[in-house]
Amino acid sequence: MAHALASRGLEAGDRLCVQLPNGLDFLDLFLACTRLGVIFVPVNVLYQERELRHITRDAEPKALITPTGEAPVSASQVPIWDAPSLGEDARRQRTTRPEAMLDGNTPAVIVYTSGTTGAAKGAVLSHANLAANGAAVVDAWRITSDDRYLAVLPLFHVHGLGNGVHAWLLSGCLMRLVERFDHRQAAALFRDFTPTLFFGVPTIYHRLLDPSVMPDDAARAVGARMRLFVSGSAPLPPAVLEAFRDRYGHTILERYGMTETLMIATNPLDGERRAGTVGKPFPGVSVRIVDERGKNVGDGTVGEVQVQSPSLFGSYWRNETATGSAFSDGWFRTGDLGMWSSDGYLTLRGRRGDLIISGGFNIYPREVEEVLLEDAAVREVVVVGVPDEARGEVPVAYVVADGELDTAQLARRCREQLASFKVPRAFVRVDALPRTALGKIQRHLLPEWKPDVGSGEQSEAQSERAPR
Repeated sequence: MAHALASRGLEAGDRLCVQLPNGLDFLDLFLACTRLGVIFVPVNVLYQERELRHITRDAEPKALITPTGEAPVSASQVPIWDAPSLGEDARRQRTTRPEAMLDGNTPAVIVYTSGTTGAAKGAVLSHANLAANGAAVVDAWRITSDDRYLAVLPLFHVHGLGNGVHAWLLSGCLMRLVERFDHRQAAALFRDFTPTLFFGVPTIYHRLLDPSVMPDDAARAVGARMRLFVSGSAPLPPAVLEAFRDRYGHTILERYGMTETLMIATNPLDGERRAGTVGKPFPGVSVRIVDERGKNVGDGTVGEVQVQSPSLFGSYWRNETATGSAFSDGWFRTGDLGMWSSDGYLTLRGRRGDLIISGGFNIYPREVEEVLLEDAAVREVVVVGVPDEARGEVPVAYVVADGELDTAQLARRCREQLASFKVPRAFVRVDALPRTALGKIQRHLLPEWKPDVGSGEQSEAQSERAPR
C-alpha cells in the first residue's frame, strides 16, 4: 500500500485524508503512511460538506480517500480516490519496505478536534507521541499476546486508533475489528469472539446494561471470560459503573485522555477503581491543577488541569495563535476543571468553558449532574448555564428519562444535597442529548430554554426535543 501511495505521487510530509469506516483498508492506509512519512488525517465518517471542506482546506491533502470515490466536496478542491481501486493498486506493488528517513518527531497524524464549540483544529501527533502512548497503555493495563481485543470504537478517533490499534500492534494480541458497535448484534458478537479486552464509551456501557441487548445469563458469561473493560471519551456515571459491576462482575476501568494529549490518567488495574474519578496520572505524565493565576491549588480545590507528557502533541496544524494559547509555561492547558483527592485521585468537574457563574458563585455542572443521575428515572442529563438578567447565569438541566419524570422530586433532591444556587432553575426533558460520534455532549445544539415570563417566575419544567 505504501508503494501504491508513492506511485500516486505522495511523499514524506504530504497529507492524506481518509474517510473510511473501520476495516482493513483503514489499517493498511494508516500503516502505509507511517512507513512513507506521509501524514495520515483520519476523518469522521459522519462529516458532511461543511466539515469536510474545512478539513481539506486546512490540511491541504494530496487526496481524500472514501469507500466509493465520492464525497460531498468538490473534486477541484481535493482529488478523491476510492479505497477499492487503491487496494487493487497495492496488490500489484512490491512488498519491500519503503525507505523513508523518519525520527520520533516526524508528524504521523493530524487528528481534528470534534469542534463542539467552533471550527475543528488539527492536532499534530508525532511517531514518538503514538509510540509512547501505546507503550503506556500496554504497560498500565498489562495487555499481552494472550488477550483477545474486541475493537468497536471508530478508528478515526484517538480512542480507537491511538489506544486500541497501538495496543494491538505493540502487544500482538488478537483483535476482532468491527465496523461499529451495533447493540442488536452485541450479545452474538461477545459470545462468538469471547473477548478478554474491551474499550468503550459510556453510551455503549449503558446499552450493555439493557437486558434486551444482553440478557442476564449472557452478561454473566461475558463477565466470566472478560479480563478488562475500559471506558473513556466522556464521563462515566457512577450509577452505570455500579450497575455494570452487579450484572457483569467487573468494575469498569475509567481513564482520561484528549486528542492533544492522548492518555493522561487511569484508574488502577490493581487497586481501587474509584467511581466518579479518572484515577492517577500514567507513569511519565505530569499533571498539575492551577487557579486563574497559574498557581497550584490544594487538595479538594477545583482548578484547570494542565499536562506535560511524552505523548503530548506539538502544535495545531498551521495555527500558531491556537498553539500559543494552548500552552502556559510549557504546560498544556486542557480546559478541563479538576481536583485532587488527598491520595492522588483526579476528579474532573467539567470544562472550563462550561463553568456556570451565577450571582458570583461557581457552579460545576458535573457535580449537579451526578446528583440528578441518582434518580432512577434519569437516564442521561447535562446541566448548562443560560443567561439571566439578575444573576448573570442560572443552571438548567436537560434530562433524558425513562418513563414519567417528576421534576418536583428532582428539584427536591438537589435542594437536599446542594447549595440553593446550584439547584437547576428548570428541568427540560429531551428525547436524546446531541453528541459527537464518541459520546461528547454538544451543548451548543441543545434546544433553547426561555423562562416563563407570563407568570413572572421561571418555569420548573419544559418539554423539548433535542436535535438527533
